[in-house]
Amino acid sequence: MLLHYLCIMMIQPEIFDKSKVIAAQSSREGGISPAPFNLLNLGLSVKDDENNVMKNREIFFGGLGIQLNQLAIVHQVHGNNVLIVTEPGRKEEYDAQITNIPGVFLVVSIADCTPVLIHDTKNNAVAAIHAGWKGTVAKIVSSALQLMKETYGTEGKDCKAFIGACISYDNFEVGAEVAAHFDASLKRFDEQKQKWFVNLKAANKKQLLDHGVLLNNIEVSDLCTIKNNNTFFSHRKEKGVTGRMMAVIGIK
Repeated sequence: MLLHYLCIMMIQPEIFDKSKVIAAQSSREGGISPAPFNLLNLGLSVKDDENNVMKNREIFFGGLGIQLNQLAIVHQVHGNNVLIVTEPGRKEEYDAQITNIPGVFLVVSIADCTPVLIHDTKNNAVAAIHAGWKGTVAKIVSSALQLMKETYGTEGKDCKAFIGACISYDNFEVGAEVAAHFDASLKRFDEQKQKWFVNLKAANKKQLLDHGVLLNNIEVSDLCTIKNNNTFFSHRKEKGVTGRMMAVIGIK
């Protein structure tokens, strides 16, 4: 569900129990960053002024009741490494995080890639996952769920999941070398354009289902970062010169 809070717009998944977890995905609306990072850029990896980014983070996370010193942030590398988080802070070279510590909020950064948020309702553990096409092929969602099972006893049937706004099936145009990594049900060939198109949302949803997450417990945003570029940052649409959104989940 797209919600407005003060001057910003965010997606707050309806699938999660708001009495137990805080979860959201930011948009580009609100904030103070100038073009081409306008307006609510939350990423320090782009050439936006750091003061703008930190103020934007205060605006977004403050709207959720989260302090910046509660965030667990990772440097993402489009892989399938999953971090077990025991305290806030920044870590290197992970694309997913899991925790069962209340008050620690897991963050992933996106600008076309797929954010996946998971709550294990039985063991009260959560995951935040950054799934680009490489991470999706490397089964980053499966890796996160497997580590949750090993660490917290998580079973798919007890989980609820949200797949956020990202590049859509109609807009994720790829070459044959990328398409070759995906099952036939997750791609199509456009004869007119002579290009392949891949469905990242469906690919990550399949990993959730394969691990026992019930269909009715998966919420998938229908929003596309390219089609809705006025609302969301898109690395592809804006040719790499743009801001970053964040998706966050944590236990209250």
